[in-house]
Amino acid sequence: MKNKGLAINSFCAWDDETLVLNILGQPSAKQDAIGKVKGKQLKISVTAAPVAGRATDHMVRFLAKEFAVTAKDIEVVFGRFNVNKQLRIKSPKNLPSVINKHLSQGVIGCRKETK
Repeated sequence: MKNKGLAINSFCAWDDETLVLNILGQPSAKQDAIGKVKGKQLKISVTAAPVAGRATDHMVRFLAKEFAVTAKDIEVVFGRFNVNKQLRIKSPKNLPSVINKHLSQGVIGCRKETK
């Protein structure tokens, strides 16, 4: 692991072209879904059981489709075997509605920083 994560004031933040997300995972759910913001985390439900990191692997594949990137473009910074995770998504081509809504409200923690 390169780093221990980026401290952010919201559930999401931009680090150059990489979107950093704090996730609250829910394994063994009825369906794969991006849920609501819970404090400084975005709830993500997946159908996979939490066995040997399989739920996290399934979440990465699910989110890759949602963000229109490959699974290799998503790095699990921490939390592979835990419900609390931080993910880095390199150059997402699509932003799910909960993130778009958050960005359009101008929430400081999720605005893309320009240099």
